[in-house]
Amino acid sequence: MKEHHVLYEAKEHVAVITLNRPEAKNAFSPEMIRLWREYLEEAKQDDAIRAIVVTGNGDTFCSGGDIRDMAEGKLKSWDMKRFLWDGVHRIVFALEDLDKPVIAAINGAAMGAGMDMAIMCDLRVCSEKAKLAESYIMMGLVPGDGGAYFLPRVAGLPKALELLLTGDVMSAEEALRLGIVNKVVSHERLMAETMKLAEKIASRPPLAIRMTKRAVYQGLTSTLRSHLDYISSQISLLSETKDHQEAARAFLEKRKPKFEGK
Repeated sequence: MKEHHVLYEAKEHVAVITLNRPEAKNAFSPEMIRLWREYLEEAKQDDAIRAIVVTGNGDTFCSGGDIRDMAEGKLKSWDMKRFLWDGVHRIVFALEDLDKPVIAAINGAAMGAGMDMAIMCDLRVCSEKAKLAESYIMMGLVPGDGGAYFLPRVAGLPKALELLLTGDVMSAEEALRLGIVNKVVSHERLMAETMKLAEKIASRPPLAIRMTKRAVYQGLTSTLRSHLDYISSQISLLSETKDHQEAARAFLEKRKPKFEGK
């Protein structure tokens, strides 16, 4: 039976998306791109899902574009444009549209577009064995999947330019020092620690989590006045939710709250 290039599993309130081409270092394929986007949409529509984890099967998180295809010149000019715009970039837009937190569990090498896909997630937990690189420059290419947009926002402009222009490979510890990943854990504990973080987030009031994520990203592109106007509307809506009322009662009663996402 053929294994799909992406696997999807819902574990209570957390969805796990696993890139599943280990023999190809989880390099992109049309099926992978399609399923990745579809599973993000599925997680978005499922009210039971409150957080999403993305990881890779095998010893690689994602190696990005398939170098064999590049060497054989399978994607040229408009074919490359269509592959990106109608394929890979649909994942980027799906993530932008998703107001549930997405955590990358970086289990191994994240190279080129693989690193781009990691840094466009909201949070990153990294195996001690992982390595990361914006390796496009080594192939004579520009960062085609959002690296030039996301990396300066994560690492700051000077360091982002250095990484993009040199293609240097970072260790997990260096990525942590630069603030590119949130934490580094032992390889054996990667999924356990990532799920622990995802489950902690999923235990918080779901609507407030989603609105907080949206508020942070909205604030990156707005003026202070516009942001405060936006946030005052959000907190006004949340103040009437059952979750807010439950949180206040639980605090006064010194008990653990139970949130319904309403």
